[in-house]
Amino acid sequence: MRARILQASTSEVYGDPEVHPQAESYWGRVNPIGTRSCYDEGKRCAETLFFDYLRQHKLRIKVVRIFNTYGPRMHPNDGRVVSNFIVQALKGEDITIYGDGRQTRSFCYVDDLIEAMNRTMETADDFTGPVNIGNPGEFTMIELAEQVISLTGSKSRLVHLPLPADDPKQRRPDIALAKSALGGWEPKVPLAEGLNKTIAYFDQLLSER
Repeated sequence: MRARILQASTSEVYGDPEVHPQAESYWGRVNPIGTRSCYDEGKRCAETLFFDYLRQHKLRIKVVRIFNTYGPRMHPNDGRVVSNFIVQALKGEDITIYGDGRQTRSFCYVDDLIEAMNRTMETADDFTGPVNIGNPGEFTMIELAEQVISLTGSKSRLVHLPLPADDPKQRRPDIALAKSALGGWEPKVPLAEGLNKTIAYFDQLLSER
């Protein structure tokens, strides 16, 4: 039996984009020798291999490009911005923002992501992707931090650290393809609702330690 195989690619394939929002047709802007390149180029190489296997071996592939996803069961020390901000706020620590905090990201709640991935796997074999999966709502890091502080009731302060090299300045998915190919899929969970659920999870996790 020739099973379908899903590659969980990422919006990092677009690098620090010059096109906004990012559609699947955009080839990206990635520094191949930068400090982030092992991850960015790793995902790009994985997509290349998937499509080579499709062309040479007719492998039944599906490729989704995941934009920032968050939700319960994240690891508290995974280094992602949502978990970092929430854990720092719940502990009353300073919230660390890199650069001026005006760089943007789009945050997709995990339930919406899973729904889109399931729908992708149910598409016909001639739909391979890549397809962007994410929430087109766009927020600066300062806006995210302020929401987390408000929802947690924390007294944490915002502190700024130098911006890492090649950190993308903006990130927002064009999800037109996902809407058309995945039966009208679009994210349903707004950021505040998703953050509340994620905060409740981390609050319980930290109280058990």
